[in-house]
Formats: sequence, C-alpha cells, structure tokens
Amino acid sequence: MAILELKNVTKFFGGLAAVKEVTISLQSGEMIGLIGPNGSGKTTIFNLISGIFPLTSGGILLNGREISRLPSHKICSLGLVRTFQSPQLFSNINMIENIMVGFHSVTRCECFQTGLRLPGSNKEERWMEGRAREILEFMELDDIAHDAKVTNLPYGHQRLIEIGRSLASNPKVLLLDEPAAGLNDFETKRLGKILNKIRTLAISVILVEHNMGLVMGVSDRIVVLNYGVKIAEGTPSEIQKDERVIQAYLG
Repeated sequence: MAILELKNVTKFFGGLAAVKEVTISLQSGEMIGLIGPNGSGKTTIFNLISGIFPLTSGGILLNGREISRLPSHKICSLGLVRTFQSPQLFSNINMIENIMVGFHSVTRCECFQTGLRLPGSNKEERWMEGRAREILEFMELDDIAHDAKVTNLPYGHQRLIEIGRSLASNPKVLLLDEPAAGLNDFETKRLGKILNKIRTLAISVILVEHNMGLVMGVSDRIVVLNYGVKIAEGTPSEIQKDERVIQAYLG
C-alpha cells in the first residue's frame, strides 16, 4: 500500500483550476521529484496535502487514511511534515533550539509542566537537546557552534537546519519545497548528499525543485505538472526524453 496517495486532486480558485485531477502515489522510502514551470500547481499541491488549502474535489490518503479534511497540525501529528520555499526559522534562538521546536508533535509534557520545570519536563528537555545534537550531526552541521544564532549562519546552513527541524518530528512523509533555492553549487551538492542520507531513514519524500541536476540525481520517479495538470510521470531518464516535458519545461 502506498504511504501517500493523491486521487484526482482538484483545486479551483474562483473559476481558475490551479490543480486538476492530479493522481500521485508515493511508496514507502521513495523520493519523487515534482517539477514544472512556475504556476504549474506544485506548491498548491503541497498546500493541499499539508492542509493549508481545502480540496475542491478528489482525495488525499496518508497510510490509507483520508486526511484532506484535517487541519495542518493534525496532519503533522500523523507523520507528514513540510518545509517552505523560504526557511521558516526562529531568528532569536540558536541552532539547537530551532531543532528542538520540531519535537512539539512527539513530546508529552504540557506548557504548565515545562513552565514549572517539573521533573518530567526536565527529563524530556534533556532528551530533546540530545536528539537535536544527533540531528545536527546527521545534517553534517555538528562542526558549528550550537549556540550560534541562525541569522549569523550562511543561507545554505539555514536550509539544512530547517530540514533537520522537520526530521525532529519523526516524519513518515516529508514535503520539501524548493530546498535548493538560493544555494550555490557547493551547497546544492551538499544538499543532495543529505537528501540521499534521508532516504536511509525510510522517510518518503516529495521534492519540488527547479534545479534539474539535483532532481535527476536524487529522485526515484519524477512527476511533471503543466497548468495544473499532470503531463508525465517516470524515471529521471524517461522524463529527460519525454517530448511533452521538453516542450513544456525542460526546453
């Protein structure tokens, strides 16, 4: 059974169809690249999957459960996490603390327990800090001072911190929205290495990205959208040869 299924997903804004009857099936541990020209509906699909926009019609299933009518926080608690086109980090706290924010959906202590510094909350906070350090090591950021404010770090590091924070919630499905945007060649290669490491965690990924070198290098399959419609699906080599894709996007 697919871990995530989009069945004839459609979204209208007024009379405009931003996404029309798109069907995608994501298998466990698979990485799918979702590509297409600007305005083709890629981010709209992410917003539909993550509960930001309601569907006009169709269905979205996570582990066989319909999620299209659930709020975003509930979808997150079920194991689906996303990043955004611009890093959504907290500028007034450090790297470790930014990662620790991602544990909110998997920890048990309530606000009053944390505020009163009860024993259970202290133990949980120590666990979160330890796991955050492990995540930074996994993201190959452990050579940076952990008390560094994120605003003082290179943009590429900020991207990796946001992805690392998404791993803190122990996701089953990860939606990455243009993680290579604004990165130089070195940072993009480093990102590709990290994405391949994430595959070893049995996390399923949908990657929206314009950097074709990155997409072709890490994706098992690629889905191509144009004007909100799926025009092609296949392996990277198949997509590179598809005349419809070349005409609509790859040029």
